[in-house]
Amino acid sequence: MSRPLILTVAMFGLSVSQAAQPPAVRPAGVVARNPIDLARPAETIVLAAADIQRVLVVDDIRKVHVVDEASGQEVLAQAIDLNDDGTFDQLVFQADFGPRQRRSFGLVAGERHVYTRDQFRAYGRFVRERRDDFAWENDRVAHRMYGAALETWAQEPLTSSGVDVWVKRTRRLVINDWYMVDNYHRDHGEGADLYSVGKSRGCGGSGIWADGKLFVSKNFRGSRVLANGPIRVMFELEYERWPAGGGTVSEVKRITLDAGQNLDRFESVYTMASPGAFQHAAGIKKTTAAQVAFVKDAGTLRTWEPVKEAGFLGCGVVLNPAQIAGTAEADGNTLVTTGIPPAGPVVYYAGFGWDRSGDFATMADWDRYLDQFARRLRSPIEIAVAAR
Repeated sequence: MSRPLILTVAMFGLSVSQAAQPPAVRPAGVVARNPIDLARPAETIVLAAADIQRVLVVDDIRKVHVVDEASGQEVLAQAIDLNDDGTFDQLVFQADFGPRQRRSFGLVAGERHVYTRDQFRAYGRFVRERRDDFAWENDRVAHRMYGAALETWAQEPLTSSGVDVWVKRTRRLVINDWYMVDNYHRDHGEGADLYSVGKSRGCGGSGIWADGKLFVSKNFRGSRVLANGPIRVMFELEYERWPAGGGTVSEVKRITLDAGQNLDRFESVYTMASPGAFQHAAGIKKTTAAQVAFVKDAGTLRTWEPVKEAGFLGCGVVLNPAQIAGTAEADGNTLVTTGIPPAGPVVYYAGFGWDRSGDFATMADWDRYLDQFARRLRSPIEIAVAAR
């Protein structure tokens, strides 16, 4: 028997089953264990293609099927190409975990996955018809960021690299329908665009912090989609060089959102000319009515505020506490600053919750969600992959 390969993975996910059942004999398996005393709904398990192919004979991981050993039912899985080179690098699937629960899954090769519309819980796209928006969503939240054409739109020009939010009270995907009808600033029963980003960081936008000032880019100039559901949407936005603290900076921002989650993963890779004492700043628009809290030990920053006579909205940013340099306020934003590594991305998580979504009734519920999210990041699910 092959020795198990021990991995750890970052969190996200939602358990899903399908009618199709692969053969009872499964030549490889996955054991996943929750190491902490905390229920973990909506976890995403991430398996590297190389690890799968060590224990399962398969030429394309899009043909790999995952089976919940307890129920015998197939679990929805999605292959991910991390760099758009045509080779799929990861397989993701989702499951719920109780406190310290151990779960087992079988792996078997079969036909390549062909998904149905009703299986999609995450999706995003470039929206040229709306002046170069990039919009994305899952079954809980929806966002957009702004492209070049919006800067010169005669009707309502806007230059901003902040993160906009669309509140939802439905689990279905709404982006395409809302853009088609073009009446999404009113809640017709599913939610609406009730948040105003303006030139702020919105709900989780970022910039460069230098000399006690915030320096931000213009709208994105390029985009590419790396994964587009049914479980995970992942894409990149490119920001042209902008002045910052006596130098200049350009950025490639990768954003990942999984089904069942309220927070996105943001990764910023900067290229700097004449670098100075630069830091990365992630933040949230601060309004006069917002209640703001920062918990350094947990690495969480949050706001809770009324939103256009439609309840309350909580925004949140979650970072590794060990990387936090400080906090600041600038240009109508409350910010958390971190260093910028010499190689690799700056990583943080950001997102929101709405008290009319059915998920968060109070500010205390939002605080609890952020605290548990941070705890799960610090203690990822433990994974062992082995042949049988």
